[in-house]
Amino acid sequence: MNTPLLEVRDAHQVYRLPREGLFGAPPTVHALAGVSLALQRGRSLGVVGESGSGKSTLARLVMALERPSAGQVCFAGQDLATLDAAALRRARAGFQMVFQDPYGSLDPRRKVYQTVAEPLAALHDASRAEQQERAAEVLDAVGLRRADLDKYPHEFSGGQRQRIAIARALVTRPQLIVADEPVSALDVSVQAQVLNLMQDLQDRFGVTYLFISHDLAVVDLVCDEVIVLQHGRIVEQGRPAELFHTPQHPYTQRLLQAVPGRAGAPAP
Repeated sequence: MNTPLLEVRDAHQVYRLPREGLFGAPPTVHALAGVSLALQRGRSLGVVGESGSGKSTLARLVMALERPSAGQVCFAGQDLATLDAAALRRARAGFQMVFQDPYGSLDPRRKVYQTVAEPLAALHDASRAEQQERAAEVLDAVGLRRADLDKYPHEFSGGQRQRIAIARALVTRPQLIVADEPVSALDVSVQAQVLNLMQDLQDRFGVTYLFISHDLAVVDLVCDEVIVLQHGRIVEQGRPAELFHTPQHPYTQRLLQAVPGRAGAPAP
């Protein structure tokens, strides 16, 4: 059996809150409570749940922005929490992130070239010429032009800005992209274009996706499997078609009722 590209083993994440009194123990929040998952190379796994379910905490653990309070996060067979700073820096080239807000995730003072090439400058000993060429390649891959490298973010639409963010994630040629609500800030028509682009990039480059979303309808389009998080725990897992047609957990059923166009869903 092939080793999963990404494996999360019984991950817990506990945050301590400020003390409410002088003598009392600080309260804690269990953002994740025993989450386990495995993601094979070239596949897409959706993680769905409402705000506060633990989705973004899971994304931070996978990106090694935080260490789990307990459990393991393994990328390509390596426990990320055991790597020293130099080894973690090398490993980071293999996993990149696309954020929710295409406006806030791009520095308005920096040209597109500076933004897209930034991961190369930080993680690789690449010459400026190589950075320029790689930036142009990934910009072309997401449907933009080489001439766009000299422009600023305000010169692009929301959908184009998200394409720039995807290009930045691709420039290190990662094996895994963590996409945290990558289309929720976009118009519905633009959402479909970006989702189609992400599928095309997966076919072309073999990239693996961990796709974070609150919207089951979105992950149904791009994911091979879905896990449903509630209060930091996985309450249901399966193929999107199974979850859509025969949801077993009441929480999954409530999420489906919120999808426009389904029986019992609120009118748009």
